[in-house]
Amino acid sequence: MNEQAGKLLIAAGIVLVAAGLVLIFGKSILPGRLPGDIHIQKDNFFFYFPLTTCIIISVLVSLIFFLLGKR
Repeated sequence: MNEQAGKLLIAAGIVLVAAGLVLIFGKSILPGRLPGDIHIQKDNFFFYFPLTTCIIISVLVSLIFFLLGKR
């Protein structure tokens, strides 16, 4: 295996561990809906898109990949 594949496996492992922790401890770690999340509720219609949450997760994953790429 080459060095890039090893880094990718480490990053995937970190992401999977983080996702597992969020699933286990999600209610106590995350406050629920964040400001900026889109929430629309009408009579027979409900739409929720966690925009702010997606941005935070994207920044964290990008930071992990950036730090792993510097080695």
